[in-house]
Amino acid sequence: MQKLTCALLVDDDQTTNYLNQLLLKRLNITNKVLVALNGQEALELIQLHCQDASEDCPALILLDVKMPVMDGFAFLEAYQQLSLPHPAAIILVMLTTSLHPQDVERVEKLNITGFLNKPLTEAKINEVLENYFNRRLPTK
Repeated sequence: MQKLTCALLVDDDQTTNYLNQLLLKRLNITNKVLVALNGQEALELIQLHCQDASEDCPALILLDVKMPVMDGFAFLEAYQQLSLPHPAAIILVMLTTSLHPQDVERVEKLNITGFLNKPLTEAKINEVLENYFNRRLPTK
């Protein structure tokens, strides 16, 4: 399987980030994983890595909803204002433990690619790869 250029994990829970990094590394879907603890850090990383055709620009962003400093909703509003060379090339998937109908409705109105419930699993990664990258994890 062709690897993704880079993935960005955005979550304030360091344990979740660590486990998700381990999962992505074990599945060998990318050589580079960036980590941000809130939406503001994520915006800074995107501005730093995505202003040109850099391989460090994330092909996949996994975004938590509830975070301090800048939550997932505020991040999405700010992200839509960025002038990126290839914004459609970035797949943005929101991860959450919240199934509150108000949150689900709000997420569905935003310009995101997908929405998944935590925890992130191999099956969910494979679903993202199939649906948005036309790729599959190798079968064991």
